Amino acid sequence: METNKEGRNEKTFKNFGKKVDDFMGDLNEATDRLQKEFKEKLEELKSTAEKIKKESENKERWREVEDSLKKASDELANAFRAAFKKRDDGGSAS
Repeated sequence: METNKEGRNEKTFKNFGKKVDDFMGDLNEATDRLQKEFKEKLEELKSTAEKIKKESENKERWREVEDSLKKASDELANAFRAAFKKRDDGGSAS
């Protein structure tokens, strides 16, 4: 009877060991798959970051152009005001 009990325990532990081995195999597969997905997502993020960096540089450049145009238009407006002010002042003095 003890031999039969020992046989059942051995079979139980053997089955348990097989299930642990299967689980470890599945876990390794999942780890490999997740690692691959992580690398792909990381590359996507790097690519997106590079695009955003380029876009922000372009926006900064356009902001500089916009500022320069604003300054130029302000100077032109001041020049017109000065020209017409002098003309108006000179015309009223005559």
